[in-house]
Amino acid sequence: MFIIAGISLKIWNWNLLLHLILADADSKISLMKGLLQLEELAVFAAAVFLLFQLPLHLSWWVYILLFLSPDIGMIGYLMNSRTGAITYNFTHHKALAICLVAVGFFTGHETFQLYGFLLLAHSSFDRVLGFGLKYPDAFKHTSLGNL
Repeated sequence: MFIIAGISLKIWNWNLLLHLILADADSKISLMKGLLQLEELAVFAAAVFLLFQLPLHLSWWVYILLFLSPDIGMIGYLMNSRTGAITYNFTHHKALAICLVAVGFFTGHETFQLYGFLLLAHSSFDRVLGFGLKYPDAFKHTSLGNL
Protein backbone atom coordinates (compact mmCIF):
# COMPACT_ATOMS: atom_id res chain seq x y z
CA MET A 1 0.00 0.00 0.00
CA PHE A 2 1.28 3.44 -0.95
CA ILE A 3 0.31 6.79 0.54
CA ILE A 4 0.19 9.60 -2.05
CA ALA A 5 -1.15 13.02 -1.09
CA GLY A 6 -3.08 11.49 1.81
CA ILE A 7 -4.71 8.80 -0.35
CA SER A 8 -3.86 5.18 0.29
CA LEU A 9 -3.49 3.09 -2.85
CA LYS A 10 -3.42 -0.68 -3.02
CA ILE A 11 -1.39 -2.21 -5.82
CA TRP A 12 -3.93 -4.98 -6.41
CA ASN A 13 -7.57 -4.42 -5.59
CA TRP A 14 -10.07 -7.19 -6.35
CA ASN A 15 -13.01 -4.79 -6.16
CA LEU A 16 -11.41 -2.64 -8.84
CA LEU A 17 -10.92 -5.67 -11.08
CA LEU A 18 -14.52 -6.79 -10.60
CA HIS A 19 -15.73 -3.26 -11.29
CA LEU A 20 -13.76 -3.18 -14.53
CA ILE A 21 -15.25 -6.50 -15.63
CA LEU A 22 -18.85 -6.04 -14.52
CA ALA A 23 -19.44 -2.29 -14.88
CA ASP A 24 -21.44 -0.72 -17.67
CA ALA A 25 -19.67 1.16 -20.47
CA ASP A 26 -20.03 4.64 -18.92
CA SER A 27 -18.62 3.46 -15.60
CA LYS A 28 -15.69 1.78 -17.34
CA ILE A 29 -14.88 4.99 -19.23
CA SER A 30 -15.06 7.00 -16.01
CA LEU A 31 -12.88 4.49 -14.18
CA MET A 32 -10.36 4.36 -17.02
CA LYS A 33 -10.18 8.16 -17.08
CA GLY A 34 -9.47 8.11 -13.35
CA LEU A 35 -6.71 5.53 -13.80
CA LEU A 36 -5.13 7.65 -16.52
CA GLN A 37 -5.28 10.71 -14.29
CA LEU A 38 -3.62 8.74 -11.50
CA GLU A 39 -0.89 7.70 -13.93
CA GLU A 40 -0.38 11.33 -14.96
CA LEU A 41 -0.18 12.31 -11.29
CA ALA A 42 2.67 9.83 -10.87
CA VAL A 43 4.47 11.28 -13.91
CA PHE A 44 3.97 14.78 -12.49
CA ALA A 45 5.42 13.72 -9.13
CA ALA A 46 8.41 12.02 -10.79
CA ALA A 47 9.11 15.07 -12.98
CA VAL A 48 8.99 17.43 -9.98
CA PHE A 49 11.25 15.10 -7.99
CA LEU A 50 13.79 14.92 -10.83
CA LEU A 51 13.54 18.66 -11.36
CA PHE A 52 14.65 19.34 -7.82
CA GLN A 53 17.57 16.93 -8.18
CA LEU A 54 19.17 19.31 -10.69
CA PRO A 55 21.98 21.44 -9.28
CA LEU A 56 20.14 24.67 -10.09
CA HIS A 57 19.26 27.07 -7.33
CA LEU A 58 16.39 29.27 -8.44
CA SER A 59 13.86 31.23 -6.40
CA TRP A 60 10.53 29.50 -5.84
CA TRP A 61 8.68 32.12 -7.90
CA VAL A 62 10.90 31.38 -10.92
CA TYR A 63 9.85 27.71 -10.77
CA ILE A 64 6.19 28.75 -10.68
CA LEU A 65 6.64 31.16 -13.59
CA LEU A 66 8.47 28.53 -15.65
CA PHE A 67 5.90 25.89 -14.71
CA LEU A 68 3.13 28.03 -16.18
CA SER A 69 5.11 29.12 -19.24
CA PRO A 70 3.97 26.30 -21.61
CA ASP A 71 0.51 27.89 -21.57
CA ILE A 72 1.95 30.62 -23.80
CA GLY A 73 1.03 28.15 -26.57
CA MET A 74 -2.59 29.23 -26.16
CA ILE A 75 -1.70 32.51 -27.86
CA GLY A 76 -2.27 30.77 -31.21
CA TYR A 77 -5.99 30.74 -30.44
CA LEU A 78 -5.98 34.49 -31.04
CA MET A 79 -5.48 33.69 -34.73
CA ASN A 80 -7.85 30.71 -35.08
CA SER A 81 -8.65 27.28 -33.68
CA ARG A 82 -6.33 25.37 -35.97
CA THR A 83 -3.28 27.53 -35.24
CA GLY A 84 -4.12 27.50 -31.55
CA ALA A 85 -4.26 23.71 -31.49
CA ILE A 86 -0.89 23.47 -33.23
CA THR A 87 0.85 25.92 -30.90
CA TYR A 88 -0.82 24.52 -27.77
CA ASN A 89 -0.01 20.92 -28.69
CA PHE A 90 3.60 21.80 -29.49
CA THR A 91 4.10 23.46 -26.11
CA HIS A 92 2.38 20.59 -24.25
CA HIS A 93 3.82 17.55 -26.01
CA LYS A 94 5.68 15.08 -23.83
CA ALA A 95 8.00 14.02 -26.67
CA LEU A 96 9.37 17.58 -26.71
CA ALA A 97 9.91 17.39 -22.95
CA ILE A 98 11.76 14.08 -23.23
CA CYS A 99 13.91 15.43 -26.08
CA LEU A 100 14.85 18.48 -24.00
CA VAL A 101 15.79 16.29 -21.03
CA ALA A 102 17.85 14.02 -23.29
CA VAL A 103 19.67 16.95 -24.93
CA GLY A 104 20.43 18.38 -21.51
CA PHE A 105 21.63 15.03 -20.20
CA PHE A 106 23.92 14.26 -23.14
CA THR A 107 25.33 17.78 -23.49
CA GLY A 108 25.62 18.48 -19.77
CA HIS A 109 23.39 21.57 -19.92
CA GLU A 110 21.09 21.53 -16.90
CA THR A 111 18.99 24.31 -18.41
CA PHE A 112 17.64 21.95 -21.08
CA GLN A 113 16.88 19.40 -18.38
CA LEU A 114 15.12 22.09 -16.36
CA TYR A 115 12.89 23.05 -19.30
CA GLY A 116 12.23 19.40 -20.14
CA PHE A 117 11.23 18.42 -16.62
CA LEU A 118 9.09 21.54 -16.25
CA LEU A 119 7.32 20.81 -19.53
CA LEU A 120 6.79 17.18 -18.53
CA ALA A 121 5.42 18.22 -15.13
CA HIS A 122 3.17 20.87 -16.65
CA SER A 123 1.80 18.58 -19.34
CA SER A 124 1.10 15.82 -16.84
CA PHE A 125 -0.55 18.25 -14.44
CA ASP A 126 -2.79 19.52 -17.24
CA ARG A 127 -3.83 15.96 -18.01
CA VAL A 128 -4.60 15.32 -14.34
CA LEU A 129 -6.96 18.29 -14.54
CA GLY A 130 -8.53 16.87 -17.72
CA PHE A 131 -6.85 19.14 -20.27
CA GLY A 132 -5.52 16.97 -23.07
CA LEU A 133 -3.98 17.86 -26.39
CA LYS A 134 -6.32 19.90 -28.56
CA TYR A 135 -8.13 19.05 -31.77
CA PRO A 136 -8.15 21.80 -34.42
CA ASP A 137 -11.93 22.27 -34.45
CA ALA A 138 -12.37 23.79 -30.97
CA PHE A 139 -10.40 24.58 -27.80
CA LYS A 140 -12.73 22.48 -25.68
CA HIS A 141 -12.31 19.39 -27.89
CA THR A 142 -9.36 17.54 -26.35
CA SER A 143 -7.75 14.13 -26.52
CA LEU A 144 -9.30 13.40 -23.10
CA GLY A 145 -12.83 14.34 -24.18
CA ASN A 146 -14.77 17.57 -24.24
CA LEU A 147 -14.24 20.15 -21.50
